[in-house]
Amino acid sequence: MIEFLSQYQTIIHYSFHFLVPGLLSFVLFKKIWKSAWFVMITTMFVDLDHLFANPIFDPERCSIGFHFLHTPYAVIVYFLLLFIPNKWIKIIGVGLVFHMFTDYVDCLLM
Repeated sequence: MIEFLSQYQTIIHYSFHFLVPGLLSFVLFKKIWKSAWFVMITTMFVDLDHLFANPIFDPERCSIGFHFLHTPYAVIVYFLLLFIPNKWIKIIGVGLVFHMFTDYVDCLLM
């Protein structure tokens, strides 16, 4: 199954980064789903840590555990954001946690 899905790694990866957050926004934040989707998409800025790597982009490199904003410690902080009672911080937390999940799935497909 992993071999089959690996053929579609790029499609899966970018769909998870851009389309699935829209679905999550609609399910979790119905009244403000469009704004929530936008905020979740902006959590892609967490990938700015790739600029500190050499090379900046390596399709064979797993981001989880390599880039400093993709470490287990960072993921714990992102997870803790889910428990802060401010809806916008929760949305950021959902976006960041799902971003890390997406990158983890990407690692599994390598």
